[in-house]
Amino acid sequence: MEVRLKEMERLDELQRNGYRIIQNPEKFCFGMDAVLLTGFAGAKRGEQLLDLGTGTGIIPLLMEAKYHYSHLTGLEIQAESADMAARSVMLNGLADKIEIVTGDIRAADRIFPSASFDCITCNPPYMIEKHGITNPDGPKAIARHEILCTFEDVAMQTAKLLKPGGHFLLVHRPFRLAEIMATLVRYKLEPKRMQMVYPYVDREPNMVLLEAVRGGKPRMTVEKPLIIFREPGVYTPEICDIYGY
Repeated sequence: MEVRLKEMERLDELQRNGYRIIQNPEKFCFGMDAVLLTGFAGAKRGEQLLDLGTGTGIIPLLMEAKYHYSHLTGLEIQAESADMAARSVMLNGLADKIEIVTGDIRAADRIFPSASFDCITCNPPYMIEKHGITNPDGPKAIARHEILCTFEDVAMQTAKLLKPGGHFLLVHRPFRLAEIMATLVRYKLEPKRMQMVYPYVDREPNMVLLEAVRGGKPRMTVEKPLIIFREPGVYTPEICDIYGY
């Protein structure tokens, strides 16, 4: 199915199942963090997934391509991003599997029934400080900074919407790891699996991938580090596999 692109929009290939995504570089485009999160995740057929703050729908599209969920929902507060996500769903012929809902993460428990999802994913805003933001209402600022929701908002809503034993998968920044862990445990989302992501083997990590289980028992596995670049401009084999190259 073809859809009409709006001004400044473009079509990008996802390297999975021939899927494509509509994006506007003037607003916000997905990054490597979202792709790595889908590589870190896993699923069983028949599960129901919710992606909080889905943006242009990259995580539901890739999760459907990789794991064949029975139904996926993306929740996005910015109407323009939600519109692009919905048109990407139609473009890829996935309207019967992926639903895009425009709404606020902080009100997610009033949009969806409690304990109704097997898996929740989130690539939340990383930054707390708002210094240097020229337009707090701009799409890029909203995606990167905790303007419209905090990590605690995300954890609180996840705890309400996950089924007991359900999985929460997220990507964040290591400098907030202590706060993230404490918040997850406070909402009975037990951290079970963690992987640090390094730009190069001799650099500090710049991302952390986490999986938590609602009501899980305390015990966490730390997976081997994921290295992005073997040398400048050359991905490691692990990254090439995640991207589907």
